[in-house]
Amino acid sequence: MRMGFALLGLIVATTAAALPPPSKLSSYAFVNDDGSLRIDRRTIHLYGIYIPPTARTCEDQVRPARCGPRAALALEFKVSSHFVHCTVYGAQQDGSLVGYCEADGEDLAAYLLQRGWAAALPDAPPEYAILERIARQHGLGVWGASVDRIVR
Repeated sequence: MRMGFALLGLIVATTAAALPPPSKLSSYAFVNDDGSLRIDRRTIHLYGIYIPPTARTCEDQVRPARCGPRAALALEFKVSSHFVHCTVYGAQQDGSLVGYCEADGEDLAAYLLQRGWAAALPDAPPEYAILERIARQHGLGVWGASVDRIVR
């Protein structure tokens, strides 16, 4: 019996040692057109969401005018004057990272989901699916009327 517990303990210790602890990144961030963030020369995709492509648009109420896909513009608006803090969970095959990021204490993936600019992935936290469902029900972002036809 003791040998079984010892073996189990060894397996757990080896598995835990094989998984690196999450790393942290904190800095000002630049937003890429695909909605990923660029922090300290590293690309970070927000964990748990998919950002569907949308038409490029220009936000001309700011100077200089910013152009890009709508989700990227929304994210740029949120992070433009805030320090971004990310917990990196892993890397993708292309070398980019995946992580949970906050700006001004707000979860950036949840921010996009609430506004309808992202969809929750199957492995996302349950609250992400709820935020997506609410955005869909209210016709926000990509779930709404064609935003390209709206006259300002």
